[in-house]
Amino acid sequence: MPRRLFENGKLRIVPDGTKIPFMRGRIAGLVVSAVLSFASIVLFFHPGLNYGIDFQGGIVIEVRTPTEADFPRLRQVVAEADVGLATLQQFGGPDDVLIRLPRQPGDEAVQQRAIERVRGTLTREVEGVQIRRVEAVGASVSAELFRGGMLALGLSMLAMLAYIWFRFEWEFGIGAIATLVLDVTKTIGFYVVVDFQFNLTSVAAILTIMGFSINDKVVVYDRVRENLRKFKTMPLRELIDLSINETLARTIGTSVTIFLAALPLVLFGGEALREFSVVTLFGLVIGTSSSIFIAAPILLFLGEHRLRKGGEPAAVPGPPGSSRPRKAGP
Repeated sequence: MPRRLFENGKLRIVPDGTKIPFMRGRIAGLVVSAVLSFASIVLFFHPGLNYGIDFQGGIVIEVRTPTEADFPRLRQVVAEADVGLATLQQFGGPDDVLIRLPRQPGDEAVQQRAIERVRGTLTREVEGVQIRRVEAVGASVSAELFRGGMLALGLSMLAMLAYIWFRFEWEFGIGAIATLVLDVTKTIGFYVVVDFQFNLTSVAAILTIMGFSINDKVVVYDRVRENLRKFKTMPLRELIDLSINETLARTIGTSVTIFLAALPLVLFGGEALREFSVVTLFGLVIGTSSSIFIAAPILLFLGEHRLRKGGEPAAVPGPPGSSRPRKAGP
């Protein structure tokens, strides 16, 4: 029987001796994951990501109004500066406004003149307004940043594939990278659904998620490999269930620790850190669940007739006083 959740006055997140048959839900886990990833790909093309200034180019002006922002009035004021179609977005408090302007035709001098026109119009027409931040990124720079960000994601994935392939059998490598791709596509879909800006900070968030996700899968795969050597005749399905249950406390404990560390950044970190932290928490949930319900089932399907051909569960010592061995299993 599993031990109690409280032992010696300490909370045990996962009791000892759990025997949860995770592989019974392997089909459902893979189907749900595939549907969510497919939906994320559709969302990527329509309506698409909300690219930030890093990848799209243009001008961003962050302002704070003395009272709650009057968006119709602010749009009218910005339109008077004649800088093209502007997008206004509330962020942070009700008096914080983000103004995004398209890149103006011409060189950097033209961009600076457009910024000064908007700045002058705002300070003249809106009493007490504060210009808190101004950024301008050219088209060539934004394209280079986008290529660099995508290259970083691609090279990271290849490096992780090489590491898993070198450390484990090829079935482990394919399972880990396939799951990683599914995790990344879901994260992209999350960006579209919540309409967060996709910029260089987003690339950092995705790399963080990839690092946590692959680390969690390595822990589970390591235990599977150990058990393959320990229980030489146990069927692979039972062996994977056993391995997941043995690492469950470590997996959930690590996830809870990171969640509690990132939660204050969501609540008190300000606008600069909020989106990064929210996406990290989402990726934390996705990465933890995918290790159990996606990576493990893929390994079972790929390795069922290669890693372990099947057979009777391995014999393990029986209870004290017993002269006969008993079979391992849930």
